[in-house]
Amino acid sequence: MVSSVILALVVRAQRKSLWNPRACLVRLKGKTAIVTGANTGIGKFIALDFARRGARVILACRSEARGTAALKEIRESTGNHDVHLRLLDTSSMESVRKFAAQILKEEKELHILVNNAGASGLPIQITADGLEITFATNHVGPFLLTSLLLDLLKKSAPARIVNVASAMHWKGDVDFAHFHGEKLNHGVNRVYNHTKLHNVIWTNELARRLQGTGVTANSLHPGVVMTEVMRNYNFILRLLFNLIGFFFFKTAEEGAFSPIYCAVAEENEGITGKYFDSDCSLVLPAPPARDPALGVKEYEFCERLIADL
Repeated sequence: MVSSVILALVVRAQRKSLWNPRACLVRLKGKTAIVTGANTGIGKFIALDFARRGARVILACRSEARGTAALKEIRESTGNHDVHLRLLDTSSMESVRKFAAQILKEEKELHILVNNAGASGLPIQITADGLEITFATNHVGPFLLTSLLLDLLKKSAPARIVNVASAMHWKGDVDFAHFHGEKLNHGVNRVYNHTKLHNVIWTNELARRLQGTGVTANSLHPGVVMTEVMRNYNFILRLLFNLIGFFFFKTAEEGAFSPIYCAVAEENEGITGKYFDSDCSLVLPAPPARDPALGVKEYEFCERLIADL
């Protein structure tokens, strides 16, 4: 037992990324960045990093109270007061449109968009927009937000779009009936996997469409991270997750490394339509994400979907 604990602690101590943002000297003074889901977990550490680099950072958060707390913490920690809170719930297309309209009214430039906000473990339910809630939160909302901000990103080029996906996309399936909650007769974990697969497929097609504009789009797996991702699961599963995670999973700060890499690293300049793992290395995504025809179908389906909402 003692030896097992010692081994686990050694594994935890040696768990490191191949790239560390602390060693990256890139400054973002004069740049504007949006991070969704920035009040906690990975998103907060991404926003914290951008603020340290001198960026104008917009925290796009669902909860005003928690967003305000994160805003205060980031400002005090970095000394950067050009950090701002704007409310956004990616499960609501009305909220997404309202947020985007506010950004387009207030911001002259946008250089980095990190679609980080997401949810797992939600019971299957239909939103007011007629969408399955996990699909709305994890995929349709980010798709709509990005689409509404694309012209501003192009105007501000060079710019980067970073979509936080997951290695679980390998276990996802593509069935467009899922968007409306149809044919989802399996566990909620699988629904999350499906949304993450759609994230990667969409990102690759988006990158193809943005070629020549100076705007890049990449997706990534942040790693298995100790965040609030399990908040919608029962107490026993959360307890097991936290116990195992203490020894073997990444911290939220470590989970932010690959998104930050995609957003700021100089060596990543111009790279687009790629998928990165938690060590900031280029890896191949699941086969459906490498199918150009499916990418076109995905993008056109989502365009029609948001046009009707």
